[in-house]
Amino acid sequence: MSEQTGGFQPDTVLDACGLHCPLPLLKTKQALAALAAGQLLEVRSTDAGSWRDMASFTDQSAHTLEGREQRDDVYVYWIRKVGDGHS
Repeated sequence: MSEQTGGFQPDTVLDACGLHCPLPLLKTKQALAALAAGQLLEVRSTDAGSWRDMASFTDQSAHTLEGREQRDDVYVYWIRKVGDGHS
């Protein structure tokens, strides 16, 4: 898998390691709600199902999955919150 971490400066880091589906996704939604538009959230999870869940969530929402990678047993995601003008 290619290295996708270059240049990411997350505004907030969410450690969801040890949580099982659907908790990583629920915590991600809560964390995004607390961010300002345009801010970047880094999520770390040990739940393999989160790989699919985060992609599905960002596909169905207006938020942007800027990158993701697997580091040993930890999955890392970078999700950018959309601006207020989007649905």
